[in-house]
Amino acid sequence: MKKNLHPNQVMCTFKCACGATFQAMSNKEDQFVEVCSECHPFYTGAQGNRKKTGNVEKFNKKYNLDNEAA
Repeated sequence: MKKNLHPNQVMCTFKCACGATFQAMSNKEDQFVEVCSECHPFYTGAQGNRKKTGNVEKFNKKYNLDNEAA
């Protein structure tokens, strides 16, 4: 490997928009992130499990055709 080619790795403090902080190795000392594992809906469980419906069901619901007899 060539010398003086790669940036120096230092301990970095990551700060999230929600206020959480954590440390990891990076080439900068401070980083700001918008979403972290403490506030992301997938990790917090706030992400809802939606039932996937087909196109026919969406069409019938949109035009209220579920209640009519065929």
